[in-house]
Amino acid sequence: MAVGSKLRDVVHALDGRVHVARAAGREGIAERIEGLTFLDPVANLLQRGVRKAIPQETTAKDVLSGTWLGHPVHPPLTDVVVGTWTSAWLLDATGQRGRAASKVLLGAGIAAALPTAASGLSDWAELRGGTRRAGIVHALGNTTALTLQIFSLRARLRGERWKGVGLSTLAMTVAGGSAWLGGHLSFGRGVGVDQTAFEELPESWTAVADASQLGEQPLRGTAGEAGVVLVRSGAEIHALADRCSHRGCSLAEGTVRAGTIICKCHGSTFALDGSVLRGPATAPQPALEVRVREGKVEVRRPASP
Repeated sequence: MAVGSKLRDVVHALDGRVHVARAAGREGIAERIEGLTFLDPVANLLQRGVRKAIPQETTAKDVLSGTWLGHPVHPPLTDVVVGTWTSAWLLDATGQRGRAASKVLLGAGIAAALPTAASGLSDWAELRGGTRRAGIVHALGNTTALTLQIFSLRARLRGERWKGVGLSTLAMTVAGGSAWLGGHLSFGRGVGVDQTAFEELPESWTAVADASQLGEQPLRGTAGEAGVVLVRSGAEIHALADRCSHRGCSLAEGTVRAGTIICKCHGSTFALDGSVLRGPATAPQPALEVRVREGKVEVRRPASP
């Protein structure tokens, strides 16, 4: 029994080390990609082109960002592309009866890839440093997969089915690696994630600043662990989480205009109740209750309905 118990302990220890090694290996790959500084000149040129084609504070930017949807539009569009291509590949793998259907699915995925790429480029245009480098490698992988699928469809239409199947298989392999890198950007680096999701706003009234400090410009204060921006509009005082929900910039460094506050980094515009008026932000800005007591501006999280 003692020998068996020790053996189990050894197996568990080895298994744990294997998992740690795998995780470290994945992080190492992502870090090396983020460190590819030779990509910066190309990224600078491409980013300028994307910003010129899709300017900030335009309807096109809002549509491609997903402001109308309430979260980024790029991820659900990728599901359409990956879903149709995967379905086509499964039909290829299970026999010849689905030849016509696989062509239709392949074509649908190619068509869906165009708005998917446009939305991805719109999001990527706001990135910096290592995340921008990882994003351009992600885009290169997706472009390669798309090109392979176009050649696959062309081969199928010419009657070269097995050549088409081979090209699709290679495309799916490339797309899989690119999808992993896209997941790293979203879940590892927070691209497209609501930056205020874990903001710890105070439950009880908390003093933020002296009321006499408030003027025409937004004022940043702290309430416990959270940054808060205070804005005076007429006789009213409004309070929002200072960290922009889009990419985390300080709203206190932004501009107040006609009952709105505009983030200086990417132009996201919020009403003073926190609702999004213009993207690229997709999530509303947390708003707090405000009162003035003994010359101090106090805030707290609104009570749950």
